[in-house]
Amino acid sequence: MKFDRLENLIGSFSLETLANSTVLVAGLGGVGGYVVEALVRSSVGNLILVDYDKVDITNFNRQIIAITSNVGKYKVDCFKERIANINEKCNVKTYNLKLSLDNIEAVFDTKIDFVVDAVDDVNAKKCIIDYCLENNINFISSMGTGNRLDPSKLTITTLDKTYNDPLAKIMRKKFDKTIQKKIKVCTSVELPVKVKNKNIIGSNAFVPSSAGLLIASYIVRKII
Repeated sequence: MKFDRLENLIGSFSLETLANSTVLVAGLGGVGGYVVEALVRSSVGNLILVDYDKVDITNFNRQIIAITSNVGKYKVDCFKERIANINEKCNVKTYNLKLSLDNIEAVFDTKIDFVVDAVDDVNAKKCIIDYCLENNINFISSMGTGNRLDPSKLTITTLDKTYNDPLAKIMRKKFDKTIQKKIKVCTSVELPVKVKNKNIIGSNAFVPSSAGLLIASYIVRKII
């Protein structure tokens, strides 16, 4: 069976728990894509995927869904097809949109066990975090993985304990210290590399993907 080796590791009860769980992943880029990949291969039975973007040639260096045949297609559609080819029993609901105050309630209209914030937009990140805090939904937020080279510097902590992370610095300013301690994040403590073209964020195949796998591991362990 597909998940026999996972069941051997975590037991049949935990495997069933994962199969009955629902995880929402917002942002299907370098980080979010690998979160989805690992969750599907961990027998998570219900996924809600949110992204408004299409696969682009510039995604090829880091995004698992970026292959030639997918260029120009919406990421949510590509992932739905991919998931069906990995675990046909996984129920997938997709939203081809950017999360905002205007639509978040419609997206979060079912019981969700865990939310992954892997979006880049700061306002959308705050919207997701605020909603999860207000509605007591378990979540983890991905901070910056760009301009980094060392995946071993990734860690999971709370927002108040982040450093060397420009995105986390911006997010800290949006919450007081007490709230920061409630926000679980995946962050890198590596100092960002100074890139030649400051208008383009440098990226690679190993740091965003490692962040995604780290987040997926955290979620699976929390669920079981």
